[in-house]
Amino acid sequence: QVQVVESGGGLVQPGGSLRLSCAVSGSIHSIYAMEWHRQAPGKQRELVASIDSDNKIIYAESVKGRFTISRANARNTVYLQMNRLEPEDSAVYFCNAAHLVPTDTMLGSDYWGQGTQVTVSS
Repeated sequence: QVQVVESGGGLVQPGGSLRLSCAVSGSIHSIYAMEWHRQAPGKQRELVASIDSDNKIIYAESVKGRFTISRANARNTVYLQMNRLEPEDSAVYFCNAAHLVPTDTMLGSDYWGQGTQVTVSS
């Protein structure tokens, strides 16, 4: 059974840093991309950063130069290093394993974690 688990959220002051982690476990044939999304109260969920199987990286304009997505050596683990955090970055951050193909079904689908809260406030 595939599981996606995020960790690393919390409360931080403006200008501070946090590192989020996302670990995908289970019997996995392949994953097309690992993505971080966020959703603030009253707003739509938005893509923050993604890294695909060719290590192509995409960032939302609002986080370019402040956030960095990276993989661990275990390729089913990704991180989101968030620096110079702003109150507008406050949201629940979700990890998505995009087009993950489990070995038992061989059917690709997106697998989402439960989310981790990030609050930027003084």
